[in-house]
Amino acid sequence: MSDKEPDSHEEEPQKPSRKVIALRWCIVAPLSLAVGWLFTMWGVPAAWILGAILVAGICALTTGNDLPLAKGVHVFGRSIVAMLAAMPLISSSGSELLRFLIPGLVISFFTIAVGIVGGLLLARSRPEILPETGVLSMLAGGASVMPILARELGADFRYVALTQYLRLLVVSMTLPLVTHFFVPGGADLGSPPERWLDVLGLEEFGASISVLSLVVLFGIVLAGEPLGRLLRLPAPAVMGPLILTVLVSFVLPDDLTVQPPTVFKIIAFMAIGWMCGGALNMTALKLFSKQLPATFLFIFALLAVCAGAAGLLTWWLDISFFEAYLATSPGALETVLALSSEGAAGPVVVTIQIIRLLAILTIASSIPALLRFILRRDR
Repeated sequence: MSDKEPDSHEEEPQKPSRKVIALRWCIVAPLSLAVGWLFTMWGVPAAWILGAILVAGICALTTGNDLPLAKGVHVFGRSIVAMLAAMPLISSSGSELLRFLIPGLVISFFTIAVGIVGGLLLARSRPEILPETGVLSMLAGGASVMPILARELGADFRYVALTQYLRLLVVSMTLPLVTHFFVPGGADLGSPPERWLDVLGLEEFGASISVLSLVVLFGIVLAGEPLGRLLRLPAPAVMGPLILTVLVSFVLPDDLTVQPPTVFKIIAFMAIGWMCGGALNMTALKLFSKQLPATFLFIFALLAVCAGAAGLLTWWLDISFFEAYLATSPGALETVLALSSEGAAGPVVVTIQIIRLLAILTIASSIPALLRFILRRDR
């Protein structure tokens, strides 16, 4: 072996063959499923995404190579996530959305403003972090969608994913502890499923999903992004399937649903985790570790801002602080809805969360234009 070979190898690691990549996926996919199932049984928030990030990340770091995700799996995953983001909008009545529209927009303004300011401060503190990366990392809500948007907009989606899921973990762990003081008897997330079939939703898939529903679902997956690009929507990979899902729901008969079955949700969440974890490297991890103090500071500052906004919402809408706190929670929507159900909260929780989610997705997909405007005025 010549002296030049090691240097060349260090500069650009040799890419593995397709056969090697396929072999790695044969190990990563079932391991991700096992870890996600275990996390679910333990009650870990965002279990399937975190499990996939962990397994794919370990594979990428130990082999020294990225773990590329097949394009079809990536398209399927981000389309299903976009459809899930549309579900609360479909299930809410127009009167509910109208009544809570102004309060929801005010709450959205507070959380988005804090996220933009925090992201710009983060970008200024570390020159290696682009403003787009900083802002998308700090926007609260839509954690599953943010890494997809980050990749679409040219930001560092690995750092965005790590920051978003750290926030999700902190919020999900603190919500039951905090809301315990506002609900008689306390609130909890309930017991994890007793059977593994309940976790994967296989019985539900066979009993409630018709062939025609599957045809409609895959039609949205295939047509969503092309429609978004045709309409020149921002972040068409997300906004296209989201809008198409809402439109299709208006014309479907009552016995058909565009609600993705549980097994499809699991595949989509793992696809997002694989995308993020499979692209990890030591440079990204070192960068993230340096930002941990600032990230935690922002997360707890955001929780304080949202708690203050909950006090305003309590007075404005004459609702309980329990409902207001859940309505203004910065993310962790599944945990919010579980606690809302346990505490018999009203429709204000889901409606405010929907309004804020849509506002954040709209702002996030327009980040480049927004940042150009802000930075131009800052000069």
